[in-house]
Amino acid sequence: MSPTPPLVHFPDGTVRPLIAGATSVTTPLPAGDRPLLLLDLDGVVLPFAARAEDVEHRLRGELSVRFRPDVPQLLRELASDFDLVWATMWEHRANAVVAPLLGLPALPVISFDDRVTAGRTLKLPAVQRQVGDRPLAWVDDSLGPDAHAWAAARAAPTLLLDIDPSTGLHVDHARQLHAFATAVSATR
Repeated sequence: MSPTPPLVHFPDGTVRPLIAGATSVTTPLPAGDRPLLLLDLDGVVLPFAARAEDVEHRLRGELSVRFRPDVPQLLRELASDFDLVWATMWEHRANAVVAPLLGLPALPVISFDDRVTAGRTLKLPAVQRQVGDRPLAWVDDSLGPDAHAWAAARAAPTLLLDIDPSTGLHVDHARQLHAFATAVSATR
Protein backbone atom coordinates (compact mmCIF):
# COMPACT_ATOMS: atom_id res chain seq x y z
CA MET A 1 0.00 0.00 0.00
CA SER A 2 1.42 3.40 -0.99
CA PRO A 3 1.80 6.07 1.71
CA THR A 4 -0.91 8.71 1.94
CA PRO A 5 0.44 12.18 1.09
CA PRO A 6 0.15 14.87 3.78
CA LEU A 7 -3.03 16.90 3.55
CA VAL A 8 -3.22 20.69 3.44
CA HIS A 9 -6.26 22.34 5.03
CA PHE A 10 -7.31 25.66 3.47
CA PRO A 11 -9.30 28.48 5.10
CA ASP A 12 -12.26 27.84 2.78
CA GLY A 13 -12.60 24.33 4.23
CA THR A 14 -11.11 22.42 1.29
CA VAL A 15 -8.53 19.74 1.97
CA ARG A 16 -6.04 18.70 -0.71
CA PRO A 17 -2.91 16.54 -0.82
CA LEU A 18 0.37 18.37 -0.47
CA ILE A 19 1.61 19.31 -3.95
CA ALA A 20 4.49 17.12 -5.12
CA GLY A 21 7.74 19.05 -4.98
CA ALA A 22 6.61 21.46 -2.27
CA THR A 23 8.63 21.56 0.92
CA SER A 24 6.82 20.01 3.86
CA VAL A 25 5.30 22.50 6.27
CA THR A 26 6.91 20.67 9.21
CA THR A 27 10.54 20.70 8.06
CA PRO A 28 12.98 23.60 7.89
CA LEU A 29 13.70 25.23 4.57
CA PRO A 30 16.52 23.56 2.63
CA ALA A 31 20.04 24.61 3.59
CA GLY A 32 22.07 26.55 1.07
CA ASP A 33 24.57 29.31 0.48
CA ARG A 34 22.32 31.64 -1.48
CA PRO A 35 20.01 34.06 0.30
CA LEU A 36 16.32 33.28 0.60
CA LEU A 37 13.75 35.48 -1.13
CA LEU A 38 10.46 35.33 0.78
CA LEU A 39 7.63 36.20 -1.60
CA ASP A 40 4.11 37.28 -0.74
CA LEU A 41 1.47 36.94 -3.44
CA ASP A 42 -1.45 39.30 -2.75
CA GLY A 43 -0.26 42.88 -3.12
CA VAL A 44 3.25 41.85 -4.23
CA VAL A 45 3.25 39.37 -7.13
CA LEU A 46 -0.49 39.99 -7.63
CA PRO A 47 -1.06 43.76 -7.21
CA PHE A 48 -4.46 44.94 -6.03
CA ALA A 49 -4.89 47.73 -8.59
CA ALA A 50 -5.74 46.46 -12.07
CA ARG A 51 -3.93 47.99 -15.02
CA ALA A 52 -4.76 47.58 -18.69
CA GLU A 53 -1.43 45.89 -19.47
CA ASP A 54 -1.68 43.33 -16.63
CA VAL A 55 -1.89 39.66 -17.52
CA GLU A 56 -5.16 38.21 -16.18
CA HIS A 57 -5.95 34.55 -15.66
CA ARG A 58 -9.44 33.38 -14.81
CA LEU A 59 -9.19 30.24 -12.76
CA ARG A 60 -11.74 27.45 -12.91
CA GLY A 61 -13.61 27.39 -9.62
CA GLU A 62 -11.37 30.14 -8.29
CA LEU A 63 -10.97 33.87 -8.48
CA SER A 64 -9.05 35.55 -11.25
CA VAL A 65 -5.45 36.58 -10.71
CA ARG A 66 -3.53 39.29 -12.49
CA PHE A 67 0.07 40.35 -12.51
CA ARG A 68 2.34 42.77 -14.32
CA PRO A 69 3.57 41.31 -17.62
CA ASP A 70 7.22 41.61 -16.53
CA VAL A 71 6.79 39.77 -13.20
CA PRO A 72 7.40 36.20 -14.48
CA GLN A 73 10.73 37.27 -16.01
CA LEU A 74 11.69 39.29 -12.91
CA LEU A 75 11.07 36.25 -10.71
CA ARG A 76 13.05 33.94 -13.00
CA GLU A 77 15.96 36.40 -12.93
CA LEU A 78 15.75 36.69 -9.14
CA ALA A 79 15.86 32.89 -8.93
CA SER A 80 19.41 33.06 -10.29
CA ASP A 81 20.48 34.95 -7.12
CA PHE A 82 18.06 33.63 -4.48
CA ASP A 83 16.30 30.50 -3.30
CA LEU A 84 12.68 31.56 -3.79
CA VAL A 85 10.20 30.71 -1.01
CA TRP A 86 6.47 31.39 -0.83
CA ALA A 87 5.66 33.49 2.26
CA THR A 88 1.99 33.99 1.45
CA MET A 89 -1.32 33.20 3.07
CA TRP A 90 -2.00 31.17 -0.09
CA GLU A 91 0.53 28.73 1.39
CA HIS A 92 0.67 25.56 -0.78
CA ARG A 93 -2.04 26.86 -3.09
CA ALA A 94 0.64 29.22 -4.45
CA ASN A 95 2.34 26.20 -6.03
CA ALA A 96 -0.89 24.66 -7.27
CA VAL A 97 -2.48 27.81 -8.69
CA VAL A 98 -0.04 30.68 -9.28
CA ALA A 99 3.43 29.15 -9.82
CA PRO A 100 2.43 27.49 -13.13
CA LEU A 101 1.02 30.80 -14.42
CA LEU A 102 4.35 32.48 -13.62
CA GLY A 103 6.42 29.69 -15.17
CA LEU A 104 7.89 28.76 -11.79
CA PRO A 105 8.49 25.30 -10.35
CA ALA A 106 6.99 24.30 -7.01
CA LEU A 107 8.72 26.38 -4.33
CA PRO A 108 9.23 25.78 -0.62
CA VAL A 109 6.34 27.19 1.40
CA ILE A 110 6.26 28.77 4.86
CA SER A 111 3.12 27.71 6.73
CA PHE A 112 1.31 30.32 8.84
CA ASP A 113 -0.69 28.73 11.60
CA ASP A 114 0.08 31.13 14.44
CA ARG A 115 -2.30 33.29 16.36
CA VAL A 116 -1.05 36.83 16.31
CA THR A 117 -1.42 39.54 18.88
CA ALA A 118 -2.61 42.93 17.74
CA GLY A 119 0.12 45.14 16.35
CA ARG A 120 2.38 42.28 15.25
CA THR A 121 3.29 41.23 11.74
CA LEU A 122 1.11 38.19 11.06
CA LYS A 123 3.78 36.14 9.28
CA LEU A 124 6.76 37.00 11.49
CA PRO A 125 6.60 34.10 14.02
CA ALA A 126 6.52 31.46 11.27
CA VAL A 127 9.26 33.22 9.30
CA GLN A 128 11.44 33.38 12.41
CA ARG A 129 11.00 29.63 12.97
CA GLN A 130 11.68 28.64 9.37
CA VAL A 131 14.55 30.76 8.03
CA GLY A 132 17.30 29.87 10.49
CA ASP A 133 20.43 31.97 10.06
CA ARG A 134 20.34 32.27 6.28
CA PRO A 135 20.59 35.68 4.66
CA LEU A 136 17.23 36.72 3.28
CA ALA A 137 15.16 39.33 1.55
CA TRP A 138 11.45 39.51 2.36
CA VAL A 139 9.03 41.32 0.06
CA ASP A 140 5.57 41.89 1.49
CA ASP A 141 2.89 44.54 1.64
CA SER A 142 2.24 44.16 5.38
CA LEU A 143 5.55 44.29 7.22
CA GLY A 144 5.19 45.97 10.60
CA PRO A 145 7.71 47.67 12.88
CA ASP A 146 8.29 44.34 14.67
CA ALA A 147 9.45 42.72 11.42
CA HIS A 148 11.84 45.60 10.77
CA ALA A 149 13.20 45.38 14.34
CA TRP A 150 13.72 41.62 13.90
CA ALA A 151 15.52 42.21 10.58
CA ALA A 152 17.80 44.84 12.11
CA ALA A 153 18.69 42.52 15.01
CA ARG A 154 19.51 39.45 12.87
CA ALA A 155 23.14 38.42 12.52
CA ALA A 156 22.52 37.32 8.93
CA PRO A 157 22.11 39.98 6.21
CA THR A 158 18.42 40.80 5.90
CA LEU A 159 16.54 43.10 3.55
CA LEU A 160 12.85 43.89 3.98
CA LEU A 161 11.05 45.58 1.10
CA ASP A 162 7.68 47.12 1.88
CA ILE A 163 5.73 46.82 -1.35
CA ASP A 164 2.91 49.17 -2.34
CA PRO A 165 0.02 46.72 -2.80
CA SER A 166 -1.54 48.81 -5.55
CA THR A 167 1.51 48.45 -7.82
CA GLY A 168 3.18 45.28 -6.55
CA LEU A 169 6.68 44.05 -7.34
CA HIS A 170 8.43 45.95 -10.14
CA VAL A 171 11.82 46.34 -11.77
CA ASP A 172 13.14 48.84 -9.18
CA HIS A 173 12.51 46.29 -6.44
CA ALA A 174 14.28 43.64 -8.53
CA ARG A 175 17.31 45.93 -8.85
CA GLN A 176 17.41 46.39 -5.06
CA LEU A 177 17.13 42.64 -4.57
CA HIS A 178 19.90 41.86 -7.08
CA ALA A 179 22.16 44.43 -5.37
CA PHE A 180 21.46 42.83 -1.99
CA ALA A 181 22.23 39.32 -3.32
CA THR A 182 25.45 40.58 -4.91
CA ALA A 183 26.53 42.20 -1.63
CA VAL A 184 25.73 39.01 0.30
CA SER A 185 27.70 36.82 -2.11
CA ALA A 186 30.68 39.21 -1.90
CA THR A 187 30.86 38.69 1.88
CA ARG A 188 30.72 34.87 1.76
